Amino acid sequence: MFANIGPVQLLIVLLIVLAIFGTKRLRTLGSDLGSAVKGFRSAVSEADKEEPNEQIGDQTQDASFENTPVDEPSKEKHS
Repeated sequence: MFANIGPVQLLIVLLIVLAIFGTKRLRTLGSDLGSAVKGFRSAVSEADKEEPNEQIGDQTQDASFENTPVDEPSKEKHS
């Protein structure tokens, strides 16, 4: 679908986006996007530094089925 897009078409799309949003808004959008990516990377690096037992999704322990509720027989009235 996107294989037929060439550099001329990309330039036209870039000019349309620039005309709609303006340079100031695009610059602000770029800096906001950059700070979001920076925050995401720092959060990922902090998660890597934590101990494996503290991370969500730690599957080193097996599930315990000792304290499961017992199925009770049905108490419905039969007509």
